[in-house]
Amino acid sequence: MPKTSARLLSLLSLLQARRDWPGAVLAERLDVSPRTVRRDVDRLRELGYPIVAVKGPDGGYRLDAGTRLPPLLFDDEQAVALAVALGIATTTGAGIEEAAARALQTVRQVMPARLRHRVDTLRVTAVEPAGGRPRPQADPRVLMAVGDAVRAREVLRFDYAAASGTGAAGPEPAPPRRAEPHHLVTRGGRWYLVAWDLDRGDWRTFRVDRIAPRVPTGPRFAPRELPGGEVTAFVAGRFRGSSDGPGDWPCRGEVILDLPASEVSPFVGDGVVAELGPRRCRLTIGAWSWPALAATIGRFDADVEVVGPGELRDAFARLARRFARAAAE
Repeated sequence: MPKTSARLLSLLSLLQARRDWPGAVLAERLDVSPRTVRRDVDRLRELGYPIVAVKGPDGGYRLDAGTRLPPLLFDDEQAVALAVALGIATTTGAGIEEAAARALQTVRQVMPARLRHRVDTLRVTAVEPAGGRPRPQADPRVLMAVGDAVRAREVLRFDYAAASGTGAAGPEPAPPRRAEPHHLVTRGGRWYLVAWDLDRGDWRTFRVDRIAPRVPTGPRFAPRELPGGEVTAFVAGRFRGSSDGPGDWPCRGEVILDLPASEVSPFVGDGVVAELGPRRCRLTIGAWSWPALAATIGRFDADVEVVGPGELRDAFARLARRFARAAAE
């Protein structure tokens, strides 16, 4: 049987992992008797953890929300993971850098020396792409308000700034947008709301940094089925230019490269690579336009055989003439 302190940590970790735990299952997982589980639960309550008994045929326990934050216990891996997550908070686009830095310092102060040393050696610096413009930060309060509307399934009323950030054009202020919010997603350091636009009768993705929620929210709604049923595929399709969410790139072609598949695969995103031999592979990949697709393939610096379609072959010809003129000047 584990020592009491170790067993309490294990019990707390289990209670945090899911909502309800039957007492018999906890006893089996901890390799103790149900009576010992009851005693350990009482010890955790004395430490300030709001654990409630769950009535029913099986009985059990639940770590409930309390009025104050009790002492938190983390194992080594959890503590290091928390510190790393706080350290890279600047890349989230959520505007929480200062709060994350304070939280990291608080966590670090209560860490054992061995963990503090491991965290201190893990220095993380967020670097913006060279020449890139700083990404707009989403206000944490707006994220919370939008997230609340998503969870409560309430119509969100909001003002939506123009791309320039100056608001809607025209002599009169634009009326507030109305949408059924379904998912909050983050992509490339920006936050987006996936929602059904009630005024336009279609699915939309809204930049959260341009949203100004209005109070109160609208009525509750029954959620609609997202096209394709999967938010990741829907958002990826929208950014490829598909109007109905999930979809392919407007231009997709197939070529054979004189390179090993292992050297091509890490750089093709959602492209498909098939090995044809030690030094040859088949690549199927998409892009916004045929010249962009030809240029994407050309960056592999290898001999290329175009399988199809003809538009891709024509794009290679146009680029070849353009590059030849550039080389002659």
